[in-house]
This record gives sequence, C-alpha cells and structure tokens, in this order.
Amino acid sequence: MDENQVAQVRRFNRAVTQRIGVLNDDYLGRGRPLAQLRLIFEIGKDGRSLRELREGLGLDSGYLSRLLRALESEGLVETARAEGDARVRIARLTAKGKREYAVLDRKSHDFAASLLAPLSESRRLRLVQAMTEVENLLRASAVRIETADPDEPQARQCLDTYYAELSRRFETGFDPSRGAVTTSDDMRPPRGLLLLARLDGRAVGCGVVRKLSHGIAEIKRMWVAPELRGLGIAQHLLDRLEAEARAMGCRRLRLDTNGRLTEAMALYLRNGYREIPRYNDNPYAEHWFEKRLRS
Repeated sequence: MDENQVAQVRRFNRAVTQRIGVLNDDYLGRGRPLAQLRLIFEIGKDGRSLRELREGLGLDSGYLSRLLRALESEGLVETARAEGDARVRIARLTAKGKREYAVLDRKSHDFAASLLAPLSESRRLRLVQAMTEVENLLRASAVRIETADPDEPQARQCLDTYYAELSRRFETGFDPSRGAVTTSDDMRPPRGLLLLARLDGRAVGCGVVRKLSHGIAEIKRMWVAPELRGLGIAQHLLDRLEAEARAMGCRRLRLDTNGRLTEAMALYLRNGYREIPRYNDNPYAEHWFEKRLRS
C-alpha cells in the first residue's frame, strides 16, 4: 500500500468532516449529532426494518438501538413488529418525526447550496464531478464478495434478476431450464460455489464456478447490477472466481456467452480468455472461451 495515498485519504477525511460540520452534536442546528439525523433520513416517510437500517448504515445492533431510543424519547420515531412476521421490527417516523424530516430536508438542501455558492460555475461543476467520482469509488470499495448458499433469499433474487435481464436482452428470451442446467448442487461445494457481491447488505452481483471434469471448471451466472457497472465489481468477481477454481485444483477455466453481451466479452478478452470451439449444448451461447490458470 502506497503510504502517500493513505496520507491523502486521511487528509481528505479530516477536511470533509470539518467542512460539513460533523465534529459537534448540533448538526444543521437541530441539537442532535449527524448519526441521529442520518437515521431519520434512512427511516424516511415509509419506514424501514431494523435489519435494513443496520445493514445499510453498517451499524451494530447495540448502537442502532441507542440511536433509536434517543429518537423515541423525543417522540420522533416508533418501532413495532411487522405485520405477518413477528420476527421483523419496523421503525417509522411519527407525525412529529415527519415534520422534523421536512425541516432536515430543507436545511440539508440549503447547506449543500452553501458549499457551492462561493465557487464560480466552472468550479462548482468540477466539485460536483469530483464528488460523483469519489462517491462511485467509495461505493466500489465498500462491496464485499462472499460465498453464499444458492437457495438463500438474496441469492435467489440476484439470480432471478440476472435471468430477467437476459430475457430482455436476448431476441428469443431466456429460460434457465434449457440446455445444461446449473442446479443448486452445482453451486455448492464440492461441485462448485456461488459468490455474491454485497453492498450495504444488498446483493448487487453474482458469479458461479463449477467443476466440469478433472482439472477443468466453468464460470456461470456472472452478473452485476446495471447501476453499479463500471466500478470494477465484475473484475473483482472474476478474480475471485478464478482463485476459487485454482483452490478446487482446476487449471483450465471455461465459459460461454451470447454475442449481445458485449461488455462481458470485453471483460473476458481483457483477462486473457481466448475463444475456442463449442464445448457444450447451451442454446443461448454463441461464443466459447478458455483460460489456463497460473499456479
């Protein structure tokens, strides 16, 4: 790790926290620290489950409970069990909380405008563009890639979203039951595994590696949420899938893809995959690739 880069990150953090006023307990002049105000925003007008709040904000249960108790004591928030599932607790803004939300929304807008006001139009544009770039890179750095069971809800939702996108993009639609079916067992050890990319507790990408034969594995179900493409998540997934294939004892990795998935083909070619003759009967495949993995 470049120590100069680390030092720059630390300087940036100090500059931002001072400039946006998070070093005191009176953020936006409301007599509360930023953490409480952010929680009000995240609960929003429709309410959120405690699990969503905890995962989305990266808070441990104890700290979240303390924040909620402070807001409840002011009559801003109330929590109750979800209808139909007593295991889930929902936080909602009270009428007073919704009024506070409106005040905070207005003050946040005015504060953001005050950061831009001293700058010329060209500098405002530069700042906003730089903020967009930083936000995207921070989101990319927050993605975590983990193994998951293919039958867990987030995994199923991720795979179903992937299938739906293929169905929209392919002229003939897409039916995952056609051709060589990838079963749940193919996505579990020892036959293979499923990786999920998670951001703020939400699955935003997936990839599967499964054994084909001795020394040969195959990549399947590679997908990243459209709104997060271009942040390097697909590359991170591919790197992990290759590492997992090597850990399985495989030295050749294969995959197939459709010609409409141009971004996927560019990724594979960029990573040293070479086109080979057809090796399966996938009715949707138009191109087949292979890569020899280094030990």
